[in-house]
Amino acid sequence: MSETRSPWDHESASDPDPRPAIPTARAGEESADVEPLPLPPLLPRRQNPWLIVEVDGSAACHGGLVWALREAARREATVVAVHVLDETPSDPLSGSGRVSPLTRASAHDRLEAHVLRAIAETGVQGRTRTAVMERPVFLALSAAAQGADLIVVGSHSKSLLRHAIPRPLTRRLARGA
Repeated sequence: MSETRSPWDHESASDPDPRPAIPTARAGEESADVEPLPLPPLLPRRQNPWLIVEVDGSAACHGGLVWALREAARREATVVAVHVLDETPSDPLSGSGRVSPLTRASAHDRLEAHVLRAIAETGVQGRTRTAVMERPVFLALSAAAQGADLIVVGSHSKSLLRHAIPRPLTRRLARGA
């Protein structure tokens, strides 16, 4: 009976190795055809936090914005100052978020003035973004902050934001007890 061997079976050291030889440089010599391998940048494991602050011009909102700027400096976070626009009740397409460009521009200017005032008070710079948004978007974010599920659907993925269930407190015993 004859045994069949595959070309990858090597029984003795005298058989030639079918793998191509990799040229190696001797000590002190550099190989001309070896280039450094470009590596992708490493991203932090956790993204920096974001603080969303509603700014409506009241003293309470200004205090919240000042606190958020100080907290952002402490946590290396970004503050998003938001002015929320309400719909006009006479709009036939209620819920469509139609706001005139002039109203949006003036709201954005007032928002940036409030942010500049808070920056001057705290001295924290470079950690703010401003946005003018419609009431339904802000309500969705507020509901998520209070425990509602928020599903963000993008062109390539879907993400679920859900509050973590707190773990029960457990007592740790001293070692050897």
